[in-house]
Amino acid sequence: MRSINELLGDLRATAPPQAAELSAAQVERLRTLTRELLELKPQSLAEYRRFEGVRTRCIDLPKQEIAAHVEGATILVTGGTGCIGRVLLGQLLPHRPARLVSLSRGRTALPRIDGVEFVYGDVRYRSSLDEVFAEIRPDIVFHVAAQRNPGLAEVEVLRTVATNVFGTRNVLQAAARCGAGTVVTASTGKALRPYSPDVYAASKRIGEWILARTAATGELRLAASRFTHVVDNSIIGERLRSWCAKDEPIRLHSAEIGFYIQSALESAQLLLCGLLDAQPGNLRLNALRDLDWPASLLEVALGAVAHTGSAAPVYIAGYDSGYEEQAFPGLYDPMTAGDVSPLINVFEAIGAKAAASEQVDMFIPDVLSDDEPAQRALAELESVCVPALTGEPDPCVVRQKLDELSWALLDATVVEIPSQSRARAVRLAERSVATLPEQHPHHRLLGTLRP
Repeated sequence: MRSINELLGDLRATAPPQAAELSAAQVERLRTLTRELLELKPQSLAEYRRFEGVRTRCIDLPKQEIAAHVEGATILVTGGTGCIGRVLLGQLLPHRPARLVSLSRGRTALPRIDGVEFVYGDVRYRSSLDEVFAEIRPDIVFHVAAQRNPGLAEVEVLRTVATNVFGTRNVLQAAARCGAGTVVTASTGKALRPYSPDVYAASKRIGEWILARTAATGELRLAASRFTHVVDNSIIGERLRSWCAKDEPIRLHSAEIGFYIQSALESAQLLLCGLLDAQPGNLRLNALRDLDWPASLLEVALGAVAHTGSAAPVYIAGYDSGYEEQAFPGLYDPMTAGDVSPLINVFEAIGAKAAASEQVDMFIPDVLSDDEPAQRALAELESVCVPALTGEPDPCVVRQKLDELSWALLDATVVEIPSQSRARAVRLAERSVATLPEQHPHHRLLGTLRP
């Protein structure tokens, strides 16, 4: 019997990456190899069940403290008809808010939930958003609305930037104008990257910067929660179910990928933890401390095949746009990794603090002292995005301006990092970065980090 590595080599040799279509002969050969892999990886079914079983995982939170904040309050949830938004509404209702309102742009039919009002609105449009906030006058805002699909973000660049960057700013400004006290927003673990060439990750990183700048004014109590792969609305989970049902090739970016997972319930409760931690004057960013061992993408896929009895073959398709092959290697330090959430990078971990839950890590991001170039870049990005919401600008121009802002934000961020920490990150990363092509952005990132 051949080894796993030999079988994976045969998988890659059978069908080249990024193929638009596979021949019948290639598909049949991949099916044979997939069956052999299943025999060598009997643990795959257990890995798939672990992946699906995460849905029930939750956080212990002080219910009396939550009730003290929520009872009698008017609460607005943007994106309340989405997966996490619906769970959040369910978590808030038992604490008897005076008014609980969900705002969404109507992509899905509005559900009927006793005690919840549903209204239409789009965070990209400031004037209409202001009208909604002025009518509702929320005490607390949970901003969960976002464009969350990294692959789609590379295609819908304008919508992603308008939603994740300027939509976030619109929500903050509307909340401040109507006198809301607290805003808690949803972010992503991808924002731990000081720079990313991917549209989605860059947009969320910039969103966190806008939050930190706004928090420093003291107008609002602000918190944000970084989520990783949420199983309940998992893109790969949806695709696996579809591929297995149709016996179609399962397109994996790589056989070596491991990824952290969490539940929608944990995500909603993480936002509630942010509500408890929010204080005026600075942004509080939190993430789950223990995300368990990363799930193996290959084993989850093989487990889905075993679970369904499908004839779907595994195909190593290579990385799609929007999915960075690897984060900058200097963001994790083997001496401290495991002490805090893996969604908090080595520079952020320096300021990690206790959160309202023992299962949650929290840190206060730096308010950047020299971000004027980033502010100018943000204005340039806005000039090509906001007037164009009724039209469609060149996505290449939007992407270019987004990237210019991302680099300017990196420069401003690095200034705040102690030189000793920067030097160690460079030492940890330079050997790995040296193996990459010269045009890879990690080379520029490494150069920026050098003390």
